Amino acid sequence: MNWAELFQDAGLSEREARSVEILSSSKELKASELAKKLGTNRLDAYNSLSRLTEIGLVNVTADRPMRFSCSSLPVLFKRLIKDQRERIDRTSQSFEKLMSGAKSDYEKEEQSNSDETNARFAVLKGREHIHKKIANFADEAEERLILLLGRFGILHLCRSSGLEEVNSAAQRGVVVTVIAQLDRRTVRFYDQLDESIEVRHTDEISSLGLLQDSNQVIQFLYVEENPVGRGRDDAALVIHSDVFNSSHSDFVSAIWSEAVDFESAKKRFTEERIVDPLRLTIGKGSFLDQFRDALGVNAELPETDTPFNPKSFLASTREINQARTALQGGTVQSLKQLGIDMNTMLRQIGQRIGEELTFSLRKIEGHVEFLSELMDWWEHAGLGELDYDSDPFFHIVVKLAHPEVMDNQNSLPLWELDDGIIEGALMARYPSTGNVRVRRESFEDADGPTWRYTLIFIEDDSDEDTD
Repeated sequence: MNWAELFQDAGLSEREARSVEILSSSKELKASELAKKLGTNRLDAYNSLSRLTEIGLVNVTADRPMRFSCSSLPVLFKRLIKDQRERIDRTSQSFEKLMSGAKSDYEKEEQSNSDETNARFAVLKGREHIHKKIANFADEAEERLILLLGRFGILHLCRSSGLEEVNSAAQRGVVVTVIAQLDRRTVRFYDQLDESIEVRHTDEISSLGLLQDSNQVIQFLYVEENPVGRGRDDAALVIHSDVFNSSHSDFVSAIWSEAVDFESAKKRFTEERIVDPLRLTIGKGSFLDQFRDALGVNAELPETDTPFNPKSFLASTREINQARTALQGGTVQSLKQLGIDMNTMLRQIGQRIGEELTFSLRKIEGHVEFLSELMDWWEHAGLGELDYDSDPFFHIVVKLAHPEVMDNQNSLPLWELDDGIIEGALMARYPSTGNVRVRRESFEDADGPTWRYTLIFIEDDSDEDTD
């Protein structure tokens, strides 16, 4: 008897036994390399590797392409025999308890062992097989199903059996939600989802995956760049681990809370307008402490209950009421006392206005042409003066229309709004991932406070725009 026959007697198929025999004598192999040695196709090799990985005999790297390896044959066989003996022991004990009338806790022990110490994963290869697994998970879902569809995931879903199962899950009461990165070419496909499925958009994530009932995850490792391709090389992991899946669920929840509802996000592509909700930072630090300072309540909060003193209570109440009445004056300074940072808020609003402005001018390709239109709009709105120069670098000089009130504590800091418009427009036009870097500086000249935005072009061949 040889090793291959021995492993077959232990429960492996002929191809699985030959696979571990080959892998044990090799450092690391790709699935295609193993298939060649087996004399079979790559899909059959992947199917064998998937089961061997699931039962813990084969290790896999998360590289692209994935590579597989295993220990020596004696070590593998001892591990396989040990697992079988433990399984038989557990089954025998459960059987004895069942026959004696005791309640079997075999399932609980098995589930606990699987969740806490025997985290498992399987490798899926090919888009068709991945979406079959998605369809299976949707069919088995009991409470919740979360899909991460990235940029073109909805296109893939609608071309598979997964769409029908996902809609069916939603119709039978499973809470189905979708986090996606909308694209003008695929936004119409979302109409094929059941109306009960809530969709949100985010630019922060482009991955694809699925989370079922917080205990099973499918995570794509590689997706073919061509959105309409067949996805033969797509790869994903099916992960069974309560610890990992709980963390993944928390991660998805954090993204969901910041994502934009579908109808608002869709307007970018159907009406060419940005109407996403704007989330502002209103301040920092302890708002309780700032509120106490504003009211003049300087006493430390007690750690235990203190006796009630009517005289002290009435005296402090009169002082607080006077301070509270003063805050009702409604000045900008009153807001600052409460920790509300109007400068930051107005700059963020300005940045959003600038982003929308750039979105409206996005079809203008040339840098100078874009900046000329931006300057025309800026000056027509009466926000100040803009100019640009190429010495020593290509830069924009911003002179605001109202610098004389910048030091007035009770004046609304509209200069932050106006400067934020320029900043937001440039940030949207030249994101940090592009080949243009934007640097903001402030300085004083003869006319007062001035801002300069320097545009540094990296590997740009345009003569008029390089430094």
